[in-house]
Amino acid sequence: MVSTAGRVVTIDAADGGRWTSLHLAGREWLWGGPGLITGSRAGLATFVDAGGVDECFPTIRGVPDHGGLWNQPWDGSVVYGDAVLTRAFTSGADTVAVDYHLEAPPGYRFVWAAHALLDCAPGATISAPPGTVCRLYPEAAPWLPWAWPDGAPWVSAGWPTPLELGEFGPTDGSAAGAVLVDCPTMSVRDRGAELTLTLSCPGQPVSAAVWRNQGGFPSDAPYRSLGVEPMLGRVFDLAEAGPDDAAVVPESGELTWRLTVSARPV
Repeated sequence: MVSTAGRVVTIDAADGGRWTSLHLAGREWLWGGPGLITGSRAGLATFVDAGGVDECFPTIRGVPDHGGLWNQPWDGSVVYGDAVLTRAFTSGADTVAVDYHLEAPPGYRFVWAAHALLDCAPGATISAPPGTVCRLYPEAAPWLPWAWPDGAPWVSAGWPTPLELGEFGPTDGSAAGAVLVDCPTMSVRDRGAELTLTLSCPGQPVSAAVWRNQGGFPSDAPYRSLGVEPMLGRVFDLAEAGPDDAAVVPESGELTWRLTVSARPV
């Protein structure tokens, strides 16, 4: 384990650079995972959910699932093909900023997310601007009031959608993922505190993803998890990205972005 940012964040450099702790406003915010694995996932071919925050790059879903970084050790930076990703943490009073720097060939397209799984109780609320366009994915189909269009990779609805994704509810056997298009800021309220995540990357598509698993995933051994994931891009799978749905490295061969996480009692 490696502690950084004044012990606000703890990372495991050997396990994909995963954030294992985020301590703000007097409490721990990260979910410890379903206990599917102990130790590093380095070298594994199939993603295993370990909780905390995984860095998903150059895709979230698709190939490779959850990107190609979670199974590599980090040493301040990590290499994936032609790309080198570096991050630096800076802490303040109940806040932490993470500055990312990507070097890759001009025109390199990718999707990135801070895949944050949060330690929240039933009744926690997730806030985003009402009416924000949400792209819902096929696992949500059984819970929607309309039939899923044949062959559609996603359908669009306004936040919080017919699924009322703004609340982490009781166990009901559902699991749904959504991308909130062009949504740079989201907040979560849980047990007397509020966590806010804001992503900044001028000139690039800045969105947020929500994964609300109320005991519906995986089908053979379901558990509960809540993901609130600042992201670059507008889709989960890079292979499904239209011309404006992925981040693109400019002619300089470098791209930077900043994730700011803060918390306060409410």
